[in-house]
Amino acid sequence: MPDDPIPRPGRPVRGSETGRPLMAALDLLGRRWTLRVIWELRSERLGFRELQRRCERMSSSVLTTRLGELAEARIVETDDDGYALTPLGEQLLEALHPLEKWGLAWEKALRE
Repeated sequence: MPDDPIPRPGRPVRGSETGRPLMAALDLLGRRWTLRVIWELRSERLGFRELQRRCERMSSSVLTTRLGELAEARIVETDDDGYALTPLGEQLLEALHPLEKWGLAWEKALRE
């Protein structure tokens, strides 16, 4: 694995020695709490404490790590008013909508 612990396209990541972009994205998004942070930032800029509150049991150290990873990946940005999705983060959120739709269909299929 690379010295840089943050998954990036073109570098070895879990599941891909070549670092295919999709595998790098899945490696990043598969980290604990990452998708939750993105979800909570879906509609508004949040300060650290509010984001931590909304993420329930997440420790401040894990939140700090995830925010740093997402900022380095250019998915989240920060300023004096808190954290928000970047345009790239907004694109990611849009790309996840079909997966959300599939999840609902899966849930329905399992109940039948």
